[in-house]
Amino acid sequence: MSTNEKLTVHLAVYDTLADWEVGFVTAHINNGLWHQVPGRFTMQTVSAGLEPITTMGGMRVLPDSAIADLKPEDSAMLILPGNDIWPTEAYAPYVEKAREFLDAGVPVAAICGATGALAMAGLLDDREHTSNAAAFLDSLGYKGGELYKEEAAVIDRDLITAGANAPVEFARAIFARLEVYKQPVLDSLYKLYGDQDPAGFYELMSA
Repeated sequence: MSTNEKLTVHLAVYDTLADWEVGFVTAHINNGLWHQVPGRFTMQTVSAGLEPITTMGGMRVLPDSAIADLKPEDSAMLILPGNDIWPTEAYAPYVEKAREFLDAGVPVAAICGATGALAMAGLLDDREHTSNAAAFLDSLGYKGGELYKEEAAVIDRDLITAGANAPVEFARAIFARLEVYKQPVLDSLYKLYGDQDPAGFYELMSA
């Protein structure tokens, strides 16, 4: 990636989106604080339609664009939050867009139920991954069980996966893959929010 290039990270939004799973990552990508190149990244939302969606927390979000119009070459990453529609046909556009991104070598980050949808589509069969639990993915009849890792978040090539209880680790993996921060800053962020060690705050204040 050229450090002068402006990059857009796309967040898929849909009804029942699990707000807490992506709040940390979206805020920190968007605010620019401590970034290696402030202003380099912007966040945009994509959805199957252009009508407002309602998250699990009751927040209404108006999508910026339709996911069908999103091209991998115009994105730095596609983020798929957890939701309650992942096992239904309503989630098919997001799974197919994830496949398109991965085929093009553009990163995809999925958490919670979104990992289940990718598993059912065969997208976890040849990549190390994690999810809410191994049993959750096994119940879906997927073929990637030998590559499941009992870790909070896993990066394998262009795919990031995480469980619902690991939003900070999910964000850390995304930040690392996109090279948003220098490593000492990323370590301090995780110290503060992941380890809940206030020393991380003072390190950030002096960064």
